[in-house]
Amino acid sequence: MSNLLVQNIKHTNNTTSMAIDTSGQVTIRGEGSATTTNLQQGLAKGWLQFNGTSTAAIQDSFNYASITDHTTGDYSSTLTNAMANNDYSVNISGAGADFIQQSVTTSATRVEVYNTSASGVDVAIVSKTAHGDLA
Repeated sequence: MSNLLVQNIKHTNNTTSMAIDTSGQVTIRGEGSATTTNLQQGLAKGWLQFNGTSTAAIQDSFNYASITDHTTGDYSSTLTNAMANNDYSVNISGAGADFIQQSVTTSATRVEVYNTSASGVDVAIVSKTAHGDLA
């Protein structure tokens, strides 16, 4: 097996577009400017799509291991690899409902889904994305 050892990747005009430090962190040049962005910080650390009707079932996911249907419109999902703290961002969406993030721990998130009458409701598609630092 061969290894490619690099520290910087540059454009032909000698502008550094990507740098890799000794810990493996990758920094890339930002959009249209000379500012840089840490690549790992910008990646989603988990995403999930599940069917919330009847028995909640994961349709596809990354870094989510399971889902629990507590009651109508009340679900929690468990991360495969925990987050570093409870301060990560979770974005939730689905068709025809309002969402309230009920709780976040380093290993799980819980969400309640409501209709326009503020009643719990099961919906066919719920999507969730987590951004933050893994433990």
